Amino acid sequence: MTTTTHVRPGSRGRAEGPGVAQPPDPAAPRLALSRALSVPFVLAMVAVLPGWVATQPGPGARDAVFWLQLTLCCYAGARLSAMVLTARRRLIQGSFWLFVYIAMGIAPLAQAVLDRVPTPVVGPRSDTVLATALVLLGVVAFDVGALLARHRPAPRGRSRTATVHRTRLYVLIAFAFAASALMVVQLGGLGVFFSSRQEISASVADATGTTGAGAAASQAGSAFLRGFGTVPALIALLFTTRWLVTSRVARRRPLVLALWTGLLALNAVVNNPVSNPRYWFLTVLFALLFTAFPRSPVMYRNALALGAVIALVVFPFADRFRYAEDGGPDHQTESVLVPLTLKDYDQIGMFANTVSFAEAGEGHTYGRQLSGTLLFFVPRSVWDGKPEDSGVRVGKWMGMRNTNLSSPLWAELWLDFGPLGMAAGLAGAGYLAARADRRYVRRTVDDTGPGNVLAVVVPMVAGYSFILLRGPLLQATGRIAIAALCLALVTTFRPDPRKLLR
Repeated sequence: MTTTTHVRPGSRGRAEGPGVAQPPDPAAPRLALSRALSVPFVLAMVAVLPGWVATQPGPGARDAVFWLQLTLCCYAGARLSAMVLTARRRLIQGSFWLFVYIAMGIAPLAQAVLDRVPTPVVGPRSDTVLATALVLLGVVAFDVGALLARHRPAPRGRSRTATVHRTRLYVLIAFAFAASALMVVQLGGLGVFFSSRQEISASVADATGTTGAGAAASQAGSAFLRGFGTVPALIALLFTTRWLVTSRVARRRPLVLALWTGLLALNAVVNNPVSNPRYWFLTVLFALLFTAFPRSPVMYRNALALGAVIALVVFPFADRFRYAEDGGPDHQTESVLVPLTLKDYDQIGMFANTVSFAEAGEGHTYGRQLSGTLLFFVPRSVWDGKPEDSGVRVGKWMGMRNTNLSSPLWAELWLDFGPLGMAAGLAGAGYLAARADRRYVRRTVDDTGPGNVLAVVVPMVAGYSFILLRGPLLQATGRIAIAALCLALVTTFRPDPRKLLR
């Protein structure tokens, strides 16, 4: 009796049938946790934690805001659980749902229970109701966009692969050391990077002239100094890490090991959590973990869990590094929920303030804010009336002395294009995120070479999505532009085998 073998389409000629053992497909989705662990995990994310926060004692009213917030929390918890429970690594989507669950879900729910917000909400309660409902609409639209991407047919043929040019990578590494060293010298030495964010902000202001009458004209200098001092160092470290992880030859080369060690030490100085915004450090952490463990669903799952722990536990503790000694706020409180009322989690409140700002007579800008973001490099001396970032505009309207306020992506899209435009924008973001995640899985499974640019770009985008989602977009654009220049420097589409990473 003969056994008929079958070749599965796309399996590159591997036989399938009785008696033929097939290796598992690492790109195929499957449950990453056993049922014994997955059920308690889902219950904890969807029911236990939101329920515990919702039942804590507090003066907050159990009104429409509370119930909408609780619904948003449970929905985001279910979607974050789905991201964790599958072995297919959805890096960008996982980061999105982690941010929504913590910053738009659990933290605002705690603020509703305590009736305590990190940034004053100046409008009526109805504006907060509308803002919360719009956030819920936006996350559903994101899911719809991701679902549409799943049904898009796979591209025919094979597109040109972006690879790393070895000589250009050496140039980027040299530039990263030089730019970071210049920033260290300009800001007064290594010590300032391990003091507090308040002190390093003062050093940046002194170095770039962002104090006094010339402050408005010198903000770009401050952004470029910090951007060029931190972004090239991170990207060079990520590419070098990828090189070492995937190449035995590289691990035997003293030069590559020395460069990686130096870049790691450099990032410990310029990208440490003491002197940098906490969302930027989360970007660095996620990008490095996803690059160092590109094919590990366990690390992907643990990274999402670690991100939640950092946001809920470490961020409140790290708030003391924002200020010099004895200069920060007192966090001795009567409720365990009070750490969730920090300024890091003012997104729902600032969306409500944006709604009030528009309804007070400003209205929607119909793309004007977005044009200022896309053309961020045009100086205000050339563009008279160039729009300020959304957080600053709303903060000035509120009468805030400190206008360094968040403007979440939902608020940015709503201010420009209204509710339908916001939903369409988030649906597009979901579509692009799902497409990038799918391509990342395919390329890291089929192409394990050290020069795979996509294997570094997607982890970077996943990490930086925390900053993009928090906003304002205008503040986030400078580092994106610097990263794009670094990627353009090292990327080639016509590789010379002699110049590739090996």
